[in-house]
Amino acid sequence: MSYSDLSFRALSVLHKSRYLFNKHGFHNVGVDRIVREAEVPKASFYNYFHSKERLIEMCLHFQKDVLKEQVRSIIYIQKDLILREKLKKIFFLHTNLDGYYHLLFRAIFEIEKLYPAAYQVVVQYRHWLTTEVYKLLLTVKKDTTKSDSDMFLFTLDGAIIQLLDETRGDTRELLFAYILKGIFLKD
Repeated sequence: MSYSDLSFRALSVLHKSRYLFNKHGFHNVGVDRIVREAEVPKASFYNYFHSKERLIEMCLHFQKDVLKEQVRSIIYIQKDLILREKLKKIFFLHTNLDGYYHLLFRAIFEIEKLYPAAYQVVVQYRHWLTTEVYKLLLTVKKDTTKSDSDMFLFTLDGAIIQLLDETRGDTRELLFAYILKGIFLKD
């Protein structure tokens, strides 16, 4: 189901759910809490989404679609940016805890076994992202390997984990410099 096909109420439930899942996690937010906070009857919720799994899948699709548009914009539309600036924008877009990737990142750890169809949305996005980063790297560095784009993604994930630890500071600049050094100065 396309987002444009959803009613205003269904969209408000979708957005409220995204917020709740992002803030509290998938396991800590049930249908009862969603319908209470979205102020819709439970019957309407099931009419719109049929199940919590389907709602989670739609939330992740929404996040993924927005992220894809943002990444495409950075890579293909913002022509005035050099490679380093594009990679940095992509890196910081994904490591923003209030951004669209945080929910996808959270899903990696919380939904694989319980909601496998929704989990595949995350897997597909991560594969797409590494492919886009790989193609971007190829524009400047002809001997780029898929491992370089994988390392970019894993460093990005590490940055998020560090940001979630309140005892650590924001080390994203340092980690970004590390990944650039790893990609461009490796043997």
